[in-house]
Amino acid sequence: MTGGAVAARDAALTLLRTPGLGPVTLAKLHARLGSAEAIVNARPGVLRDAGLSEARINALQQADAGLIAPDLAWLAAGPDRHILLCDDARYPERLRQTPGAPLLLFVHGDPDWLAMPQLAIVGSRSATPQGALNARSFAEALAARGITIVSGLALGIDGAAHEGALAAKGGTVAVCATGLDRVYPARHQALARQIAAEGALVSEFPIGTVPQQGFFPRRNRVISALSLGVLVVEAARESGSLITARFAMEQGREVFAIPGSIHNPQARGCHALIRQGAKLVESVDDILEELAPQLVGHLRDAPAVPDAEANGGGEALTPEADALLAELGDEALEFDTLLARSGASVATLSAQLLTLELSGRVVQGADGRYRALRGT
Repeated sequence: MTGGAVAARDAALTLLRTPGLGPVTLAKLHARLGSAEAIVNARPGVLRDAGLSEARINALQQADAGLIAPDLAWLAAGPDRHILLCDDARYPERLRQTPGAPLLLFVHGDPDWLAMPQLAIVGSRSATPQGALNARSFAEALAARGITIVSGLALGIDGAAHEGALAAKGGTVAVCATGLDRVYPARHQALARQIAAEGALVSEFPIGTVPQQGFFPRRNRVISALSLGVLVVEAARESGSLITARFAMEQGREVFAIPGSIHNPQARGCHALIRQGAKLVESVDDILEELAPQLVGHLRDAPAVPDAEANGGGEALTPEADALLAELGDEALEFDTLLARSGASVATLSAQLLTLELSGRVVQGADGRYRALRGT
């Protein structure tokens, strides 16, 4: 990096860590003064004219150079760690054009995924087995066509979507509501490592940031802004994924929803979205047709996939899938337990479980545990 680039980066990090300067305020200051360096070096009168309070001006002027040391230490820990300023060519254009876009992004993984066509897949943390299967199946099929899957690394639908994209050897981006030195929820440590290796973890929050309730809507806003559209797989009426859908509508993105049983509380949010104008989705083609004008030149041919319904449960299993069934036995096991016992990668295990679910040999319960179905 040039000296100027280093100074610009350090100025942006200083602003990010200055108390009272949120993304909207920083975006307004950046638009008015032109750069992070100009904001940091501005005289008090200029900042006052820009609308900053005395407390915020004092906090900015008293910022210590050591304040950004954790961010720089994280950045120096590996070549797959990046800090993208909003005027960086690698900063995602759709997000850049969103009012109040983050001044910078921390990225662990390959930032090139952020330049690819992206679709957000979100939904309930308490997903039903069918909901998780839908999320994984849609993500796998879309990723196989060249669409990067974006979600929030949460339990339930988010995790299933990331796993589906990884199973297809496609791209997936996890937008986090914490600093990238930690993983929330902790159960997704292995998944986060896999995403960093094969996709990208993204956050607008500085290193060391712990999860707070108010940070999740900010994360959701970035998820929708990165994407061409948002697919809500399952959602109760009060689900946080409906916040993501609302942001998508405000940002002019497409909103898709999968309908469910009228008896399933996790389908009511999707039904509400459909009544509000979201596109009802029954297949991947419903999404691709709607987004076709924005996907010209990006879509890959659909891979040849066996028809699960035609093959049914009598399809011969691979030795690895057979071993996984034997490992399950009569137990109900969490994904991470199976991961540890099998020694497989997150993507491989996800693909094996998806195959077993589609063939009716395995089911995932409401508690997230997998169990074998006998007599199939």
